Amino acid sequence: MFVRVAILLLFILVPCRVYSQSYQYDLVYLWDKSLDSVLDYQSRLKDILDPDDAVNLRIVSRDQSDFGIIYDYNGTNLSTAQLSVEHSRILRKAGMADCFPAEDTGYYELHNVRYGLGPNLDSLKNLYKKVYNHLGSEAGKNLFIEQTSAGNYTLIYRRRGDRPSTSAVARKHAGILKRLGISTTITAEQNNPVVFGQTFYLDEDGSVAVIKNPGEKKAGIKTESSVLKFKKHVDPPRVSEVSSSFQKNKVEQAIEKFIKDLRKKGKIASDEHTGWMVYDLTRRESLADINGELRFQAASMIKPFVALAFYHQVKQGKLIYGPKSRRNMELMIQRSNNKATNWVMRMAGGPLRCNEILQMYYGDIFKNTVITEYIPTGGRTYKNVALPSDYVRFLEALWDNELPYSKEIRRLMSLPGRDRLYENTSIPQGTLVYNKTGSTAHLCGDMGILVPRDKSGNRYPYALVGIIQRDSRPDNYGNWKFARGNVIRQVSTLVYQEMKKQYRLL
Repeated sequence: MFVRVAILLLFILVPCRVYSQSYQYDLVYLWDKSLDSVLDYQSRLKDILDPDDAVNLRIVSRDQSDFGIIYDYNGTNLSTAQLSVEHSRILRKAGMADCFPAEDTGYYELHNVRYGLGPNLDSLKNLYKKVYNHLGSEAGKNLFIEQTSAGNYTLIYRRRGDRPSTSAVARKHAGILKRLGISTTITAEQNNPVVFGQTFYLDEDGSVAVIKNPGEKKAGIKTESSVLKFKKHVDPPRVSEVSSSFQKNKVEQAIEKFIKDLRKKGKIASDEHTGWMVYDLTRRESLADINGELRFQAASMIKPFVALAFYHQVKQGKLIYGPKSRRNMELMIQRSNNKATNWVMRMAGGPLRCNEILQMYYGDIFKNTVITEYIPTGGRTYKNVALPSDYVRFLEALWDNELPYSKEIRRLMSLPGRDRLYENTSIPQGTLVYNKTGSTAHLCGDMGILVPRDKSGNRYPYALVGIIQRDSRPDNYGNWKFARGNVIRQVSTLVYQEMKKQYRLL
């Protein structure tokens, strides 16, 4: 009600030129000095807004140190004000601040480098390989194939810079790629869905090769596995078996000390509970188990489980995995779209049927996972729950190719997004990442597999789960989510440093 009154006052008090139909207006959700904070906020907006609205979100800048999120509406002052009332209602339900109309002036779009555009995805993948190999993994981390609103595919280097500096990078890349006959141009950041990136390219291309265990062979522990050819081994121990005899080690002690120090400094509140698990997929050993058996809200981290329930029925011949279901899967996992999630859930028989499938056929994995609800409007999903150990067991089975459509689930989880395990950490370029984030007004989390490498190119996978959940809503959700996301990133970095010592990683 307050927002409605405020908008009416705006029309009464603001000078007459505001009423002019010649001015175009956008919605503004946030201005912040940190681009990372803005990108985190954008990921939450995508989660709660309708897909038709989410595609119009844009990251803009007023200068090099002030970034914002707008809805590129270009409407009249009246129509934009009406839209702001509607969106603010959705935002408040999700515990976020209201948006507001603003004249479409004083800020500019961010730009990326583009290498190709066309309707053939396989052709763009071939181009991706050439560009990646010549620019190297440093640039490759930000090299993506996107699907445009017109249904084409485009290969871009996601820079999110201003026009002059992005043009300079485009010219530099053109010089490197000239002998291959590949030209460059620049294109505005359009918030297009990514369909292909570094992790799945290296997986699909075969560059990940064989992962070896340099340590002594032990009975029941896998000493050699492959990302591309998952060989069966005799009775490898499951997480629950290893954890029962688990003794605290350096990884767990380091995480405990880090979180304890944050609590002393007041950076994690007394009503916030955390869960952390680290599982070495090379040696099949639990490296950290902190509240691994505590039930947390699942948030969007439940979505790969929903995908499994769907694929289980595809394997049984009861459902078809076609273009529409594939697109909804990509929206659900990569962009965490709730409307797409509810579509997949309905096709799978609803929340209770999904839960029944997981318990009946995969009960050794999902010890205490409960799926009881569709994702409500605004993303206020609090009833679906899971244990951190459930995520680890799922990730291990996924890595071992033991689930229906394992490779496709990994592809979906490899599609780039705002992860909290790798992005904006000191973990080296070229590390493969398969993950799913989760957020509510009370929770910030991420779960996934990281696959770093050593100097010889051998890769050593490990599963990592990080969850922070509070009893009360934060006063400033955006700041809280960004800060807790960074805590998870810091823990992920800490874990990598310990893995680096153990396996002599890069």
